[in-house]
Amino acid sequence: MMKKSISASKASLVLFLCQMISALDVPLDCKYLTLSQPPTITQQSPKDYIVDPRENIVIQCEAKGKPPPSFSWTRNGTHFDIDKDAQVTMKPNSGTLVINIMNGGKAEAYEGVYQCTARNERGAAISNNIIIRPSRSPLWTKEKLEPNQVREGDSLVLHCRPPVGLPPPIIFWMDNAFQRLPQSERVSQGLNGDLYFSNVQPEDTREDYICYARFNHTQTIQQKQPISVKVFSMDSLNDTIAANLSDTDIYGAKPVTERQPILLTPTGSTSTKVELRGNVLLLECIAAGLPTPVIRWIKEGGELPANRTFFENFKKTLKIIDVSEADSGNYKCVARNILGSAHHVISVTVKAAPYWITAPRNLVLSPGEDGTLICRANGNPKPNISWLANGVPIAIAPEDPSRKVDGDTIIFSHVQERSSAVYQCNASNEYGYLLANAFVNVLGKKQIFNIFKFSCVFTLEKGVKGSILRGDEYVFHDNGTLEIPVAQKDSTGTYTCVARNELGKIQNEVRLEVKDPTMIIKQPEYKVIQRYGQVSFECIIKHDFTLLPTVIWLKDNDELPDDERFLVGKDNLTIMNVTDKDDGTYTCIVNTTLDSVSASAVLTVVAAPPTPAIIYARPNPPFDLELTGQLERSVELSWIPGDENNSPITNFVIEYEDGLHEPGVWHYQTEVPGTQTTVQLKLSPYVNYSFRVIAVNEIGRSQPSEPSEQYLTKSANPDENPSNVQGIGSEPDNLVITWESLKGFQSNGPGLQYKVSWRQKDVDDEWTSVIVANVSKYIVSGTPTFVPYEIKVQALNDLGYAPEPSEVIGHSGEDLPMVAPGNVQVHVINSTLAKVHWDPVPLKSVRGHLQGYKVYYWKVQSLSRRSRRHVEKKILTFRGNKTFGMLPGLEPFSSYKLNVRVVNGKGEGPASPDKVFKTPEGVPSSPSFLKITNPTLDSLTLEWGSPTHPNGVLTSYILKFQPINNTHELGPLVEIRIPANESSLILKNLNYSTRYKFYFNAQTSVGSGSQITEEAVTIMDEAGILRPAVGAGKAMASRQVDIATQGWFIGLMCAVALLILILLIVCFIRRNKGGKYPVKEKEDAHADPEIQPMKEDDGTFGEYR
Repeated sequence: MMKKSISASKASLVLFLCQMISALDVPLDCKYLTLSQPPTITQQSPKDYIVDPRENIVIQCEAKGKPPPSFSWTRNGTHFDIDKDAQVTMKPNSGTLVINIMNGGKAEAYEGVYQCTARNERGAAISNNIIIRPSRSPLWTKEKLEPNQVREGDSLVLHCRPPVGLPPPIIFWMDNAFQRLPQSERVSQGLNGDLYFSNVQPEDTREDYICYARFNHTQTIQQKQPISVKVFSMDSLNDTIAANLSDTDIYGAKPVTERQPILLTPTGSTSTKVELRGNVLLLECIAAGLPTPVIRWIKEGGELPANRTFFENFKKTLKIIDVSEADSGNYKCVARNILGSAHHVISVTVKAAPYWITAPRNLVLSPGEDGTLICRANGNPKPNISWLANGVPIAIAPEDPSRKVDGDTIIFSHVQERSSAVYQCNASNEYGYLLANAFVNVLGKKQIFNIFKFSCVFTLEKGVKGSILRGDEYVFHDNGTLEIPVAQKDSTGTYTCVARNELGKIQNEVRLEVKDPTMIIKQPEYKVIQRYGQVSFECIIKHDFTLLPTVIWLKDNDELPDDERFLVGKDNLTIMNVTDKDDGTYTCIVNTTLDSVSASAVLTVVAAPPTPAIIYARPNPPFDLELTGQLERSVELSWIPGDENNSPITNFVIEYEDGLHEPGVWHYQTEVPGTQTTVQLKLSPYVNYSFRVIAVNEIGRSQPSEPSEQYLTKSANPDENPSNVQGIGSEPDNLVITWESLKGFQSNGPGLQYKVSWRQKDVDDEWTSVIVANVSKYIVSGTPTFVPYEIKVQALNDLGYAPEPSEVIGHSGEDLPMVAPGNVQVHVINSTLAKVHWDPVPLKSVRGHLQGYKVYYWKVQSLSRRSRRHVEKKILTFRGNKTFGMLPGLEPFSSYKLNVRVVNGKGEGPASPDKVFKTPEGVPSSPSFLKITNPTLDSLTLEWGSPTHPNGVLTSYILKFQPINNTHELGPLVEIRIPANESSLILKNLNYSTRYKFYFNAQTSVGSGSQITEEAVTIMDEAGILRPAVGAGKAMASRQVDIATQGWFIGLMCAVALLILILLIVCFIRRNKGGKYPVKEKEDAHADPEIQPMKEDDGTFGEYR
């Protein structure tokens, strides 16, 4: 007899008993069972197996069978011989492979598709295709990140673009202090990892927006380079622009303008999304806009599924779990703010990888019996069903006459022992596959008898009386199993099973004892502890008094470290002086001889937080606005301040909205100190008031508070009259009266109108009045030209008139002046300046507001050239009642004409008679050109042009020149006066091969004009000397030769010396003779030397031509 104990719980109790009429699943763990059984895969690695490249690769394959199966592997469809690879071993009595990576192997070398086969004499079972891929955590590519400069209120997207890892990394944004960046409806991270700003604010300015990518498999975190964002507020932009413009420039950046929503992601109006059945559907919409848009999701033509729909990321992400084909359809996201909305439609199609409808189940048959294996699966698209026998496609497997394949069913008829095999059903479509092993085990008679002997029953009896079990508390299965769904204490007893067939009868007894279950009534809880702190996990249990429990603590499914810091108590675990190594999962396991329970909790060790930096920010908006003490012209407003965010509130600004006349427009009302939370507000009649409060600190202004309740004041007479009343005629015979209308709240009541009154000033006339609607202009026709009028405009409404208005003076329309200024006189001050005088015109003839006088003047001709040219008139305006003015910029030695006209608001009057005046001579401009040509050994030719503006009669030209030696020193200056009618000059007797600098200017009787300068060089003698090139008035010598070294010069000097010596000898002889001389010789000898022509060695003479 077998004895079995079980804990009493809500879990069902199953007694495994079997019968032979239908298929039977024979458990191998029965200690009495000795029959053969085909292999069954009991444990295998996942289909897509991502491994840590730093650790050994373990590919699991466990199977049961009788006899125990042997194992083999294929890799990428071919046999994998593990004996030839020293890095690969197989665990004993198992098919699990261990690939040794930690001792020199490379995980990348073992990428591929693996499949395990478990085989014994009864058949072969195969595992799924297991795809081995090492995880990858590549580094971020180097990139140059430009600072983001953005205007306040604009949208912004910071791209993360993480490296492609396996599996994809988890993305999060932090700052340099490893603090997560706060996210909100305005700032949030998208599903792709980018950081989206619906609108930026000045507080978004920072230089450490850092995207982190965490690769869980390798426990590594990669960091992107910090991204800098600078937000320019409107105030700072205006200050910057103003600093770069003059006082007269118009400047000013546009204020922050509110904008209606636009979608940042997804783009366009529609998109599509395909998701697989059973997965989580994530749809995202992120919008830009100011104010920040609010996102709403709807499903067109249906409802969002209840209990499976969740909203994340501030409703920007729609999450539907466990999706099915019924979730296909169009999903619309709508982004909305006060200015409008934007929407996007996402068409979702739910496909399905294959899933089981009926998976094949093991068959245990006796010879001659029939049976079926059914493999039914569904999917979208419909999966394809294929069969294998012992791992080989059934089409090429050994034939079995008892087997017939009919689509998703295999039908067995009159099976024999040789029909035993393991069959595989493969259901696949483009999104995945299912693989199931099911064996057909045909037992011999001896095996059948052994089954009956140890575990098979048909009738069940309980207790001493052997009563047959009946009732709802028992469930009888087709395979003979007895199930007690809810075991109770009174279920304790002896259960007897009896099995009969044509071969005989057998029975077996099982003793059942029901114990109280072991329970953990206080489980360990998740803990976050700072480094070097102390933490304690509780594990309080309740158990059956007859059972002796033992409590074991594990860390990460392994024994606790051998460390005295770990203290295990009766019902707790305490860790002293926590370090980073203590981070992990702690499990409390309670074992008894009957059952085992466990509970786990995670311990996270964090660094002690640094002292947080004080963050200064704009205050939060005030709230809870309340109106009290409502009177006709006043009300008291109170509020509660929001958080000041570490910067004291300096003042509160109160604004109001007139919902009756200007709904949606907020106006400034007043402001109070930051210590005050109530204020008495003055009100106007006939206004539907709402108030809001804005807090201000040194950082800036808060968002406005929510509006207060509305308060409509009673109507009354207008308190004031229109402002800026004016009377200005647009035509000579009318008077246009204009004013600034009262604003809506100034009307004090319905039916606002205006009473317009006027009368001619200084004339004994009565007031003329007219009442007009709510306009701002009235035209009086038939008035005299430009006469003064007294004007007043009074407001009135349905309740009465405003106070008596004040009078203003206006004028009827102007006409052109009638009279020209007289007695125009011109006094010429110098050659470029003259002063003009005139007599004022009578004011009555002006016929309008005197604005001033205009002087028209123009040059008639130049007195030096007697040539006329196009007349270009110039105008000078002299404001007011001025009677003289200066005329600058005149040309010397010219004839001018001018006239004067009076100007009023209508235009110009007639011109005075033209007045002629002449300007005296002035100094001329420089000669138009000076060029030097025909250089010779001792001469240069100068040519020039007359001045463009002679400004008088030219009297002469002045030429000055001086030599320049090789060290650029200037020699003596020579000056020559040249007649005014000459245009060229040949300078002779110059030194050869010498550079000269020339200064040239013209003269009138007034004086000399500006000069022009040039340089030129005389040439050398012809003996191998090149002539200098002359260009642009300058000459340059190619080289210089010393004349004293020339042979002809030496011979000439010797001849001269010999001649002088002979003459001296002759004179000496004649003197010594003392003879008489002729009279002519005496006269010649005593002639006056000063009348003799002499030539200075350095003399220079000019010759005109």
